[in-house]
Amino acid sequence: MTLTKRDLVVRISSETGLVQQQVFDVVQKTLDYIAEALAKGDKVELRNFGVFEIKIRKARVGRNPNAPETDVPIPARAMVKFKAGKEMRADVLKLTPQKLAPQT
Repeated sequence: MTLTKRDLVVRISSETGLVQQQVFDVVQKTLDYIAEALAKGDKVELRNFGVFEIKIRKARVGRNPNAPETDVPIPARAMVKFKAGKEMRADVLKLTPQKLAPQT
């Protein structure tokens, strides 16, 4: 199952009694500020949830699977890295492989 932004808005709205449009505006603005901070290279730390930060992947040489003799240069690039907070990590560790199996 996937939790979407829409699911978050509906759940928060039903629990708080706020209008869905107000909740959507707050959720969207929060995500916008996180993305803006990351785009500037800042670290975003949300206590008990996790930390988003920018890491630079080094340039490397890749291989084309259809032509393995051909080297493909892959340039250095910035990526967003997420490190789960202590509480989230503990909650996720409680999952068993049976709970993670794809549902049909």
